[in-house]
Amino acid sequence: MKEWCIPEASAAFVAQMEEVLDVYEQPDNPLEPVLCFDESSKQLIDEVRLPTLPQPGQVARQDSEYQRNGTANLFMCFEPLAGWMAERAIDYDGAGREQHGVNRGEVVVLAV
Repeated sequence: MKEWCIPEASAAFVAQMEEVLDVYEQPDNPLEPVLCFDESSKQLIDEVRLPTLPQPGQVARQDSEYQRNGTANLFMCFEPLAGWMAERAIDYDGAGREQHGVNRGEVVVLAV
């Protein structure tokens, strides 16, 4: 497991964070939306042996062995001020990545 931490809160770090927060304080403008993005890669797995049903008073049992079935990328995109959200799950087979766009209508400026 990898861990990370926020770096020391130097003056430069605080200034950059304040710039990000300033973007969120802008009034809602459909031609200049503020979109937030996030991506996560997930391993796809299957059970090798089905879990056993618990008897009354017992906990369910599940084998730790699994079969790997590739990976998928999860993409989230949302516009907090408009209450809009889109998500995509894209399988990745190692041969290439499928490209998917998110259509947000007519936009003049995109703040990311």
